[in-house]
Amino acid sequence: MTEAVTFVIFGATGHLSRTKLLPSLAKVIDHEDLSGHAVVGVGSRDRSTEDFVTFVRESLTSAQVDPRVSERFLSGTFSYHAVSDEASYKDLAAHVERIEAANSMPANRLLYLAVPPSKLDATIGGIAASGLDSGAGWTRLVVEKPFGSDLASAVRSNEIIHASFSEEQVYRIDHFLGKETVRNLLVFRFTNSLFEQTWNRRHIESVEITVAESTGVDGRSAYFDESGTVRDMVQNHLTQILTLTAMEPPVVMDAASIHAEKVKVLSAVRPIDPADVVLGRYGAGWIGDEPVVGYLDEPDVSDDSITPTFAALRINVDNWRWHGVPFYLRTGKRMAKRTSLVTVRYLRPPICLFHAAGTCRGHQNVLTLRLQPDEGFELLIDVKQPGPDSMIGQIPLSVSYDEILESAPDAYETLLADVIWGDQTLFVRSDEVEAAWKLYEPLLDRADIHAYPAGSHGPESAERLIVTEPGIWTRI
Repeated sequence: MTEAVTFVIFGATGHLSRTKLLPSLAKVIDHEDLSGHAVVGVGSRDRSTEDFVTFVRESLTSAQVDPRVSERFLSGTFSYHAVSDEASYKDLAAHVERIEAANSMPANRLLYLAVPPSKLDATIGGIAASGLDSGAGWTRLVVEKPFGSDLASAVRSNEIIHASFSEEQVYRIDHFLGKETVRNLLVFRFTNSLFEQTWNRRHIESVEITVAESTGVDGRSAYFDESGTVRDMVQNHLTQILTLTAMEPPVVMDAASIHAEKVKVLSAVRPIDPADVVLGRYGAGWIGDEPVVGYLDEPDVSDDSITPTFAALRINVDNWRWHGVPFYLRTGKRMAKRTSLVTVRYLRPPICLFHAAGTCRGHQNVLTLRLQPDEGFELLIDVKQPGPDSMIGQIPLSVSYDEILESAPDAYETLLADVIWGDQTLFVRSDEVEAAWKLYEPLLDRADIHAYPAGSHGPESAERLIVTEPGIWTRI
């Protein structure tokens, strides 16, 4: 049984809390068998504890959480507290202390900041001034992405965080890192000799990372129009997958060693040539049978917006392992379908032995790691097709987690459990954040935006970035 924990959730009644955080927290508390728990919802608006509990219950019902798990979660101590100034933060700290004392809890505190980036600095300042960060047990701070809006703001936020919290207490959460396939990537690379020995420039022609969304801005127009795809997706999600794909083996499999290797990857990335970047914005089109409006016609988006909803990049990692191997990154909203994958294309053999009409019959070996949906792996290999002729076809060697597991935990469940156990391996360190911003800051606020229709694969101009086989992006 795990020690009791007090969960203090800032932004407790927001969209993230309702759809992801609260349902995942209920499952984690059940799975980790906590000896007790308290949940303190914090927000800027006044509301009663009864209203907050109703909100929590509705969140669990909407997410179809098992009723037994929901009731166990709701059996804990729940309360709500509004904050607006330093005095109200001090009242919050005293409120938490009273709950811990009344329930004989060890004052282990998980402070979750599910707040907009604009409120991050003020919230951390309020926590520090109140003493909420100095409980008798452990205190851990969870910060949602994006981590800053540019290099200067990221550095400033890190300084504010480090004024009250050590880096060992800080968990910058990127939910992509909680997906089973991402977590399995290191196992896949470093325990299978077939891939460990071939994961380099001598065997691999290119690596492609795609995170495509079929949805638009989904009621987040005001936030997204200030951030755009580079800030919202490239600087965090895609970059984290890039570093895990390209990193060297760590000395030991612990958080500090893994973070160090990820930073080395970012340090080896050549400054990005503007010609190796294509930004786009979706126009009106169709998602399946449903017509959708273009980005500029979304609510709260200004007519003169230069915010991109699509980004494609060619990146060069100039180290011994990857020199000469292009990494292609692509992400966009309102694309043909929702999918996230890493595509590794292997070099062909040096000589083709099987021809027909002067054309080589062989194909590239292609390894695809599917992050969502249908998490799993697929390796395409050549085989001779049955019959007298030497016809060669490709067959997939594939694994789907849906086929071998009854159910995989949600990414937030996995990462919340890691926070409770104090495991920072799949979280983002401050120097990672700053190294990423150094790379992408020159891409911010570019006005050369290419149009693409909703439901497509992105702007046609993005195809020119692919200089290796097959010369086009992987079709999603």
